[in-house]
Parts: sequence; C-alpha cells; structure tokens
Amino acid sequence: MPVASIEPAAGLIAKTSGDAWLGAWETSADAAYCRDPEGRILTANTSFARKFGLTPAAVTETRVAELIHADDLGKLQRSTTEVLRPPHRHAAEHRWRTPQGVRWFAWDEVALRDESGTVVAIRAVGRDITRQRLAEEQYFRLSRAVEQSPVSIVITDLDGRAQYVNSKFTVITGQPFEDMIDQGAEPLRAGHPNEASYQACLATVRGGGEWRGELSSTQGDGSTLWEAVKVSCLRNSAGEITNLLCLREDVTERKRLEHELRQAQKMESLGTLAGGIAHDFNNLLAIINGYAEFCAQSLDEPAVMQKSLREIHNAAQRAGSLVRQILTFSRKTGISFAPVDFNQLIRDLLRMFAETFPRNVTVCLDLQEQMPHLLADQSQLQQILLNLCVNARDAMPEGGALTLTTRVAPGASLAHLGAVGSRNYVCLSVDDTGTGMSPEVRARIFEPFFTTKTGNQGTGLGLAVVYGIVTAHGGFIEVESEAGDGSTFRVYLPVAESAAPATRPPIPEGFSGGRESLLIVDDEEALRTLLSQALAQKGYAITTASTGLEAIALLSDPDRIFDAMLLDLNMPGATGVEVLRAMRICRPGLKVIVVSGHLTTEASMEFEHHGAHTFIQKPYKLDLVGRQLRALLDAPVAE
Repeated sequence: MPVASIEPAAGLIAKTSGDAWLGAWETSADAAYCRDPEGRILTANTSFARKFGLTPAAVTETRVAELIHADDLGKLQRSTTEVLRPPHRHAAEHRWRTPQGVRWFAWDEVALRDESGTVVAIRAVGRDITRQRLAEEQYFRLSRAVEQSPVSIVITDLDGRAQYVNSKFTVITGQPFEDMIDQGAEPLRAGHPNEASYQACLATVRGGGEWRGELSSTQGDGSTLWEAVKVSCLRNSAGEITNLLCLREDVTERKRLEHELRQAQKMESLGTLAGGIAHDFNNLLAIINGYAEFCAQSLDEPAVMQKSLREIHNAAQRAGSLVRQILTFSRKTGISFAPVDFNQLIRDLLRMFAETFPRNVTVCLDLQEQMPHLLADQSQLQQILLNLCVNARDAMPEGGALTLTTRVAPGASLAHLGAVGSRNYVCLSVDDTGTGMSPEVRARIFEPFFTTKTGNQGTGLGLAVVYGIVTAHGGFIEVESEAGDGSTFRVYLPVAESAAPATRPPIPEGFSGGRESLLIVDDEEALRTLLSQALAQKGYAITTASTGLEAIALLSDPDRIFDAMLLDLNMPGATGVEVLRAMRICRPGLKVIVVSGHLTTEASMEFEHHGAHTFIQKPYKLDLVGRQLRALLDAPVAE
C-alpha cells in the first residue's frame, strides 16, 4: 500500500518499505522499532534485536506483549491510544523483559500515517534508563526514610547554619525550616552548655572526626528534653568536607528511667544496711543515755563528769557522721561533675562500713598515694563503692577480708577495654574472699534484675547501676571470679585532664562574739535555747521564733532591728523558704544562715535564688555556728 509523506508537524516521512520507516534510527545505538496499532512488531533496528536477544527473522514474528512486563501492558495500551490521537506523539516508560532481566526503557513514540491520514504504524525509539530509575527509586526511598525518620536529622554548612532539617526536628523544636533558613539558624548549637562546648564540637567535625554526646535543652512548656547527639562530616566526590550531618535522638524517657532506677537502687542499698545501722544507733544511744545518767549521779565529781561528757560528745559525733552518710545516699541529686579526691572518698566511706558491716568482715585499704583527681559526680562514685562493698559483704556470710586498692593505669595498657591510649585511668579494685561466681553467673551479673540472692534480699539492680555509672563517666569495669575462690571487681575511671579540686575560702579560726542583733528561727525548743544561750554569752542580742509565721511577724515589725537570721527549713506555719521570701520583701539586706538536718537540692536552689548562700547541717558544732556567723556578719554587703 503506497504511503505518502505525512504532515510536517509530525516531522516524519512514511514510505512503502517497512525497513525504511525507521529512517535515521535504522543504524542508531538506541533501540528502535515499529509496531502496528495491534501491537505486532513490523520492523526493528539491530540495537533493538540485540537488546532483546532476537534474530532479524524473529523480530517480525514477535508481538510487543511478549516482551513488555505483564504489569505494564496497560501502560502500553494507553500509549497506543495517546499516539493515535493528534498530535500523534507520546513519551512513555515501561519495563521490558530482556536476557539480562527486567529493564526500564523510555520511549519516544510517533504515528506514521498514509495519504488519507490513517495511522499505519507506530515508531518507538527507546533508551535503557534502568540505572536512572533505580537511582530515582533509591533517592525517593532515602528521602522518605529521612523525612519520616523518628530521629531528628539536620544538615548544615561548615559554619553550622541550617541547610536541611527533617520533619522530626521541626516537630520537636516547633521552628519551621523556612524560618531557620531566613534567620540563619545554627541548630547544632542547641543543648550545648556554653560556647566553648559548641566550638569544640565544630572543630572536631570540621577536622574529619565524629562528635558524640548527650545534650539537654528546655522546651517551650518548661520541660527538659534530653537528646543523644552525633555529628559527623559529609564529603564530596573529591573527599572535601562540604557539610555537617547531625543526628539527634530523644532519650528523655530513658534518662528518666535511669534516674528512677538509680534512686530505687540507692534505697535498696540503704535497706541492706538498715539492720547494722539500727544496731549501731542503739549502741550510740545506750552510750549517751548511760553516761548522761552517770553525770546526774556524779555532780560532785568533776573528773567523772568531764569524762562522761567526752564520751557523750564522741558518741554524738559518730551518730551525726552516720546520719550524714545516710542522707548522702538517699538524697535525690542531679549529676554534677567536679574534681574528686577518690582516696579521701574511700576513707570517708570506710568509716561508715566500720559502723555497719559485721565484725567478722575485715576491711583493708591499699591506696596509692598522690593519686590524681577524678572529674566525676561524687554521689555516684559513692554508689559505686557502696554497691561493690555491699555485694562483697554479702558474698562472705561467714566473714572474710574485703580489700580496696587504688592505682593509676595508663590507657595504653587497657586497650582491650577500649580505653583511650593517651589518657590515664584510676583503677579501683574491690577484692573479697567470698563464695565467688560460676562462669554462667559471671556472664550475667551486669544484667538489670539478675540476682543470685534468695528471697527479698536483692532486686538485681546494684551491679547494673554500677555499670551504668561507670559507662556514663567514660570508664570501664571488669570482673575476675571463680566459684569458691572470691571475686575481684576492677573499675577504671578517666583522670581529670586538668584537675585541682575547688577549695572553699578558710573559715576564720576561733569563736568570737559580737554586739549584733540576731533572730533565731527553729521549732525545736531545746535547739533554740541552746543557740540562744551560746550566742548570748558571746554578746549577741537574741530574739527567737518557734514557727515560720512568728518569724514573719517579727520581720515585718519596723521597730525591731536584726543584723542576721539563723533559719530552720522545716517548721509549722510557714517553711523556711516562705520565711525567706517574706524577708526579702520587708528586709532585703538581712543576712541569713540556713540551718537544717536535710536540705534538698530544690530547697537549696530556692535559697540561693533569694540570696542565702550559707548553710549549716544539723547536727552541728556550736563553734562552727559561731565562726560561720561571724564570717557572714563581717563580710561586705553585696552591691
């Protein structure tokens, strides 16, 4: 059938020869073929035949439906429908079956028509776009993963200015990405405690390293958000650092559970000591009561009275020390890193163990002198010591020896634990001569809630908490033990890189008096009387109040003059905090000493906020109260 030239708009010339329909694409590297509207292949070039593994003779015996992916037959039909309509041109992408597997092709299709305008063939020229489609699918998959990630993802330039943030970051911060771009926001800065910390992070990553840490920030509702943050660099094809990548994972709930776990474990540890504490307290009370009665019966024998009073005083000091140790472990405090003298901490705790451990357990110290300080949280170090020593004590029901050893270990010798080779570590060894552990038990001792103790003797939290504290301090822990041959726990904690412990200014020696007017506020009558008489003998003018409301009334009286106030915390009517608030209204310049048997972190922060910075813990020595008071009165008034 003769075929005439089609309209120039189509840009094609159709001839009587089927092979000539391919025109310039007869020898093209791109696959080209012609099919009739029913899908029979009329002709194809060599590239098409090679791509689909067909001989020249087999090409014209093949239908398109035999080569195209079954799922794309509908697309082929729609392509045919489109190309049969003006402007008789269509572009489509289909999957085709080839000897190499399923491949994606992009086809440019045009209709070839005869003189009457009837479409007699459809010419399709295609390119293999499999790699492009796979790359696009990979890109879209990655894009969805990043945008829908449960972790905040941030990309910045080398100066830390935002270039991309995902939806999770926007939801957490409440700051639209467009606003961050307009304002030149620096999202990597969020949570860093100071500029030095932020700059150190940038320097590490710009140098090709990776920065990790846990940062906290305050949300709009006043709550604290904790995030585990990792910042690394992104490089171009030449290996040059072009961007910074930050991943931020919300770990607030984990931090809360860790805090509750540690607090619960503190109380469990104290519970294990309760029997010994009660026994020793009863001994101390018996000493105090007995010698007090002896004093009453020996009024005419000064030497006997003096000796009895010394014994009473010594017993009271031991009781006070025991109370302070208990409060240290039971108090809920936040993590606070500061230089710590580890040897001194061990010696202080040894005194508590001497009071509470069974007499058949011998505690020995082998401490390296001139030990460097640790940068650590003292309360948590106390937990490590208490838990390890209590475990050792429980492993020696028939008695034995507990040995605490300290030494300095270079990081290079701890490479098997993952230590930093350039740093030094303080090693604490806790050795006991107890029952030891089997390999099966030793493999599980740091698992939460795993315990070998029977009944209600333990919850299995102690060593899990120890492991968490050591890890949080950048340290390591290892254990050696054989059944029936005792155990050795070794804790390695990094030495502070620049550590001299903070020192308080010395308190002037002596208990000198004065002529100032004092207000003593305490609901315990005996303590009020004691302080009143002791300070009055030194020349002070004393006024007392037994309740918070009474103190507020005295402070509100303009006719009364006070130079300082000794204020208890827990009182009926109004607490010490409430008294201080009222005082700051009517007497903002009045100097205050807070006296309390148990000062919580929250109350301490409240007192500090209102300008009260001097604290004395009960039980106290009168000499200490007198010296602290004199130092406060002599100090210049803050501007």
